[in-house]
Amino acid sequence: MSGRPRRHRLLASRHRLVAAALAVGGGLLVFFLSVRLFPFHSLNHDEGVYLQQAAMLLDGQLFLHPPVEGAYRPWFFVRAPDGSLYPKYAPVPAAMFAVGHLLGGYRLALAGIAAGVVALTYVVTAEAFDRTRGVLAAAFLLASPLFLVESAVFLPYAPTTLLNLSFAAAYFHGRRTGSRRSAAVAGIAVGLAFFSRPYTAVLFAAPFVLHALWTLRGLDRDPLFAQTTTAVLGCCGVAVALGYNVVTTGSAFVFPYQAFAPLDGLGFGHREILAYSRQYTPELALRVNARVLALLFGEWVAAGPFGTLLAAVGVGRLLRRVRRRRTADWRRLVLAGLFVSVAVGNVYFWGTLNVLGDLGEANDGLVAYLGPYYHFDLLVPTAAFAAHGIGLLGERGRAALRARLPDPERRRVGVVAVAVCLLVVAVPAATALAEPIERNAEVTDTYRQAYAPVDDVPDGSLVFLPTPYGDWMNHPFQALRNDPGFDGDVVYALRDRQFAVVDAHPQRQLYRYTYRGVWAPAAGEEVTPRIQPVEHVAGERVRLDLRLGVPSGVERVSIRLASEHGQAYYVANDTRSSTERGSAITPSLVVGDGRARLRGVTPVSNATPIPIDERDDLQVTVFADYGAGNGFSYRAELPTATVDGRTRALTPYLEHCDRPLRCGDGAAYVPESTDVGVSIEADLRATNATDATAASAVS
Repeated sequence: MSGRPRRHRLLASRHRLVAAALAVGGGLLVFFLSVRLFPFHSLNHDEGVYLQQAAMLLDGQLFLHPPVEGAYRPWFFVRAPDGSLYPKYAPVPAAMFAVGHLLGGYRLALAGIAAGVVALTYVVTAEAFDRTRGVLAAAFLLASPLFLVESAVFLPYAPTTLLNLSFAAAYFHGRRTGSRRSAAVAGIAVGLAFFSRPYTAVLFAAPFVLHALWTLRGLDRDPLFAQTTTAVLGCCGVAVALGYNVVTTGSAFVFPYQAFAPLDGLGFGHREILAYSRQYTPELALRVNARVLALLFGEWVAAGPFGTLLAAVGVGRLLRRVRRRRTADWRRLVLAGLFVSVAVGNVYFWGTLNVLGDLGEANDGLVAYLGPYYHFDLLVPTAAFAAHGIGLLGERGRAALRARLPDPERRRVGVVAVAVCLLVVAVPAATALAEPIERNAEVTDTYRQAYAPVDDVPDGSLVFLPTPYGDWMNHPFQALRNDPGFDGDVVYALRDRQFAVVDAHPQRQLYRYTYRGVWAPAAGEEVTPRIQPVEHVAGERVRLDLRLGVPSGVERVSIRLASEHGQAYYVANDTRSSTERGSAITPSLVVGDGRARLRGVTPVSNATPIPIDERDDLQVTVFADYGAGNGFSYRAELPTATVDGRTRALTPYLEHCDRPLRCGDGAAYVPESTDVGVSIEADLRATNATDATAASAVS
């Protein structure tokens, strides 16, 4: 009799070793994908939010305190009444990422979380079925594109699933062994999961809660004590989440995401976040979720439809037992219940719509790159029941071979059958994974080109960033984040209140990051970036001398000078004069005494100096006309400030606009990328030597 338990223990050890190997391999693979596929992060700009929050936690901060209001607001941060900023997300995932940084790098946290999810998938499946199926489930999860891609980015879905799986494993173990410690662990885990993502945790816990209520029907003392322990500790997590709300929003029942966008939440009807809104009807919700589930089970689980078919076999076997009123393992019923709770619960959440982009267009929206991540928890029951399906088919195959073939031949045929099955699974699995990897790799290539000049910025610099998506930091430039104290090697700022920003960092070298092109990485667009050194001058007056190339064929050059309070028009004196450097016009912008005017060009209708504000962005727009309204524009935008009779200015933003009405972000002048004959030279200086010397000291 002693030999049997020994063989059982040996087999269990082998399963654990294989599961451990899968977990370690999964962690390493996710780390590799994170480093190679997402070195500049993904299209989902929430990554920057969590990493900024992680850095804050490492500094012991729940709030950011920018030195200049309005110039450093990160994406998805809420402005508190006192001017401080806090993120719209709970700090649990960020805290998990912060642990990785303490161990040597944020990406180590991704590897650890992925390994934990694989290991706990084995544990949960082994509890509900057996260890062999546990190993198969871990392997199935590891081969799922949604798991690999989503685990390789700094988003909350894999971390929350790790907490949910910890709850499930502890709950199963506690019910099987009567362990009060496991019941306590289950409560702590589900409480943390609620703090991390409340609705996600509720949907995952729902089948477990139903089972817990069912076990209490007899009022047995042991289940009652265990379930009470889990419930009390779980409620402690809820209390901590509500306490965090009090600290941030001032109300226990107002979550930070509600403070950011009150209509960005659960329910049907008018939903809205920032300037984006939709009428989210039940009909639209059902259509959206049907599409998302089709994508999940068709493309984002291991082997796509084939893997889904295996899971259907496993679920079908369970339902058959239930239908025939035969005893069904409650743990399997709970896992199957996740298909219902997660799928149905997400119908009520309009975020599912937002991941799809245009419903009528295939491969549109974030779902094409990162998968249906709101349904990430469905990977767990899918892997478990796919493993069960594989086990059932394997048992039938062995029985068929045993009945028809002798032992030596049966083994050879069995080996061939297993090899064929692995090949059948491997081909669709590789195909399913290849497409999102290829899409994300293309995005990363555009990021790599766009960020290239930033590597040349020396430590001790301040870099002004463009705002293609509005006045936000890290949207889209996630890789260019500030330290929580705004005192890192490089500080990044928006263009708002530039002089206040310069004054807040008096010893830093100034740069401006600009680009030419359309910022649309998902569409395959590439930009030509530029890091432009910025001078800061001050004096009684400042003077900006421009030299603007005039290509052959230009018939007329008109100029507009504009401030916040006025505008004036000019024409070039002579557009055909040639020098050894080619045709050019040389207007000079002079600013002082609260006024601005152009020299070196001819005013139209006796144009007079125009008034300027204390803080102003003067714009010189030059239209080169080829005739019949065809042409292009130059634009120079000069930031100025006037205080106590002293004028300050920063090196202007320079643009070359192929389409005159489309100047702005994306039209930056980049010398090597412009047409023949098109050129801009700018020289900014104070008008007297004394003040110019003082200006160089200021900058």
